[in-house]
Amino acid sequence: MKLLDKAISHSRATLSILAFILVAGFVSTRMMTLEVAPNVNPPFVVVTILHEGISPEDSVRMLIKPLEKELKAVEGVKEIQTFGNEGAATAFVEFEIERDYDAALQDVRVAVDRAQAKFPSDTEEPIVQEATAAKEPTLVITFSGKGVMERELFQIARQYQDKIEALPSVLEANLSGSREEVVEAVVDQSKLERYNLRAEELYQSVVDNNRLIPAGEYDAAQGRFGVKVPALIEDREDIYNLPLRYDEKGVVTLGDVAEVRRTFKDATGFSHINGKSTIALTVSKRDKFNEIDTAEAVKAVIDEGRAELPAGVDIIYVFDRSEFSYQMISELSGNILTAVILVLIIVVAALGIRSGLLVGFGIPFSLLGSAIVLNLLGYSFNFMVAFGLLLALGMLIDGAIVVVEYADRQRTLGKSVKESYLVAVRRMLLPVLSSTATTLLVFLPLMLWPGTTGEFMAYLPVTVFSVLVWSLLFALFFAPIVGTLIGRVQKNRKFDLAEPDADNDWPKEMTRFGQAYSGLVGLFVKNPALVLVFSFTLLIGIFQAYGAFGQGSMFFTETENNYGMGAVRAKGNLSVAERERLTREVEQIIISKIPEVKAVYSSSGGTGVGDNGSDKYRDQIAEILIELVDANERERTSREVFAAIREATNDLAGIYFTADAVEGGPPTGRDIQLQLTSANQDKLFETARMIRSYVQENITGLRDVEDTTPQPGIEWEINVDRAQAAMLGVNVSRIGQIVQMITNGVKLGEYRPDDSEDEVDIRVRYPVEDRSLTALEDIRVTTAQGAVPISSFVTIEPKRKVDRIHRIDLEQVAFVKANTIEGVLADDKVKEIQEWLDTISIPNEVQLSFRGANEEQAESQQFLATAGMLALFLMLIMMVMQFNSFYQAFLILSAVIMSTAGVLLGLIFSQQAFSVIMTGVGVIALAGIVVNNNIVLIDTYNHLRRERPDMNPFEAAHLSAVLRLRPVLLTTVTTVVGLLPLANGFSVDFLNQTATYGGAVTSWWTPLASAIVDGLVFSTLLTLLVTPALIVLPTQLKTWFTSKKSVGAAEEPKGITS
Repeated sequence: MKLLDKAISHSRATLSILAFILVAGFVSTRMMTLEVAPNVNPPFVVVTILHEGISPEDSVRMLIKPLEKELKAVEGVKEIQTFGNEGAATAFVEFEIERDYDAALQDVRVAVDRAQAKFPSDTEEPIVQEATAAKEPTLVITFSGKGVMERELFQIARQYQDKIEALPSVLEANLSGSREEVVEAVVDQSKLERYNLRAEELYQSVVDNNRLIPAGEYDAAQGRFGVKVPALIEDREDIYNLPLRYDEKGVVTLGDVAEVRRTFKDATGFSHINGKSTIALTVSKRDKFNEIDTAEAVKAVIDEGRAELPAGVDIIYVFDRSEFSYQMISELSGNILTAVILVLIIVVAALGIRSGLLVGFGIPFSLLGSAIVLNLLGYSFNFMVAFGLLLALGMLIDGAIVVVEYADRQRTLGKSVKESYLVAVRRMLLPVLSSTATTLLVFLPLMLWPGTTGEFMAYLPVTVFSVLVWSLLFALFFAPIVGTLIGRVQKNRKFDLAEPDADNDWPKEMTRFGQAYSGLVGLFVKNPALVLVFSFTLLIGIFQAYGAFGQGSMFFTETENNYGMGAVRAKGNLSVAERERLTREVEQIIISKIPEVKAVYSSSGGTGVGDNGSDKYRDQIAEILIELVDANERERTSREVFAAIREATNDLAGIYFTADAVEGGPPTGRDIQLQLTSANQDKLFETARMIRSYVQENITGLRDVEDTTPQPGIEWEINVDRAQAAMLGVNVSRIGQIVQMITNGVKLGEYRPDDSEDEVDIRVRYPVEDRSLTALEDIRVTTAQGAVPISSFVTIEPKRKVDRIHRIDLEQVAFVKANTIEGVLADDKVKEIQEWLDTISIPNEVQLSFRGANEEQAESQQFLATAGMLALFLMLIMMVMQFNSFYQAFLILSAVIMSTAGVLLGLIFSQQAFSVIMTGVGVIALAGIVVNNNIVLIDTYNHLRRERPDMNPFEAAHLSAVLRLRPVLLTTVTTVVGLLPLANGFSVDFLNQTATYGGAVTSWWTPLASAIVDGLVFSTLLTLLVTPALIVLPTQLKTWFTSKKSVGAAEEPKGITS
């Protein structure tokens, strides 16, 4: 109190400190970056090892296993996923969320260097780079234009690619829809035979004549001169004139046996924007940067060079999530402002203008103060932070309301303003501290939530914690000081629920509402045993009703989004042209039949979309990114729109198309993911196919069911009779070159033309008519015995294709995956599948486990249960310390059970599923909110018992309820009113002057907001009636016991002495 008294006496210094906090908070808000969701992807490193021609099986044996051995020793590794592919091996290393990204990247590089010594000598240098767990890109930039040549568009896109990838926030900008340039030497087989040339002679000629030769320097009397031997290929003519052989008849050049042309490589993919061919850059941000700043930086690079572009070049932004992000943050900020206004109106109406504004001043003080802390922690301003502010908005003025309301009561008794506030702080110090501390204790365990989900949700408790600490400082220090400066002695106000005639006495005047409440609570206080039975029966009934009529549980919540991703799927070994034709069919249906679609971007052959490769469909031939118009411009939700897209494309022959909105919250992938692990590949694949078949045929409510075993397909195996080939002087390497001339061509070398910044491959291949397996049998090989058909020592056989081998943590795995249809909970289907799995015999060599959302849900449920128990225990210890009574401590905590029952009752009426993350956090948050009302009531009861020993317990309980009615209702209403619109699906944005039902903001926060509103309202109603009654239950039981004992003693037979 001495500190407060001195602060009041030195008001100018105190106000200066207050002003500094407000200014620093405002500056901090301007410094915080904006983004929709917290950027919490764990450190993710990808290792790519290229080895031309290697099979998936050899890739695992020769590349992956040596690499895995080194990677498993790296510190902080959470999971290692490896893929053995045709011609390559890939490893995705996921680290624990706490691991430093740069250190993780360096450790992986060191491990790869150790493993590289065990790779085959002709394996290319491994590529180690940062990756992202996000599946969707940050931005897609398309380049197109009428009359603009493909080479020109490609060069423009390449220049922008280099500039964009140089930005620190950009992870990669992958180019799609373009073809790399190549110098092609199309050889004539007959001419090779005529000149008796072999393919290796072509290769050797390019190598010998395309070298950088350091000839040194020459010292002469006239000085020192450099000597230069120009030997690098500079243009197509140099390639055309390369000498292959010479004799007495002259020199045979490459141009004599081949047509040399500068062209493009064969297309491996395509890219379309709204059905038209385009070249596109798919930009993915680094995990530690936000979407809005990254998109702005990329657009700045594009705009900088627009003036220099040739006429007719169009640049279009697609899938620009930064606009959506900014819109959502702005809307939620508007909801916060709306809540502030509503809270101020209620407080001013209840406390009067001066006191109401004083309490309301705590809102900007606490919010700006928390901004200082959040900025120092490096937090961005995102959905979690914004909702944390909204959630704390109603709670942060609770302490100020209690202090100011009590000071008002003291002023009505004639005390000075300064004395009133000093008495109020002295009297309410312990209740305010304990009520705030109990709330903080509830949110404290949530700040320790481990893993990706915990890192994602941590923004919410940290924000609330920070706001409440600043609100406590305001309530107990700054509010009394400011109140002393602006306050004045007040008279009784008629609109008060209850105004006391003295500090510890019954009020002379009460409103009709106050009188009605006083009569009702008095009835409850007289019958505490009946109230206990009624309360217990009510709560048990609610829990049983939820068990019977509840809608189950889900991991997160279904969020609204303007963006979605689709996969075009088709069976068979399809060519690029066939894949493109089928994709165009899907595009046309989406564009023509779905009016809510704003843009459609499709690609194949590598889009740069940043997933780790394990969640793509095995038969996927193309990917389609779909952008919808804003939610306020369409009647259907994003889930309904994408359901309509799936239905519209359902009848396409030979195609299966699936599409979903981009998921909100922590990334989890497909709804259902069953992992099978085994060292026995045959048993693994057989079991996976059996489970997939059963799930597909017998489990209803699922779609997109697939397993990740090898897809039906063939590959051609060329078997060489080595003995016969050796007799003719032909080795396997030479045969391999001949086969390459039929496929992609033999790379002879590369050169850098003057009009390109990139090196261009020089490849030799046969004409189009000779590029087939049937033509291979007719090709003749030059030998010492003359030209011999290759079929004389080579046979071609079809083999079942193994396209990829997937391993997790050094063991081979397969998955059975599926999505759920509208209205079906993944958790219910997982239980149904598990029940079936329990009834069948699974080979001992195969282990099963559910991954994805189910795995995250189980971990989150376990943590939330532990956090809830820990919070209750900490609160119990604090209550026992404060009240020195186990009974009163347990009575205070009974509000937690009441609030939980209120949440479940709300779910029953709304027929909504229990969200493990959002509703679960709401239940735990309620535990810290609802106990405050009980603390205030019981503290007032104990105060009355101390100050008025003449008052019996029943009257004291009755009076404490009447005296604390106003602050209890005020604290409840101010908490509820800010969340009430979102809880009912309304977004009321005062900032942008809009009010919408549904939409992205409400889809995120309705489960959490409704849980808090339902639980708080229900528990407050019970608290105001049940707590005053139960607090005198021990007194009534003691009275009953004493009276029965007295009656028993009075009825003892005469003559019997003790």
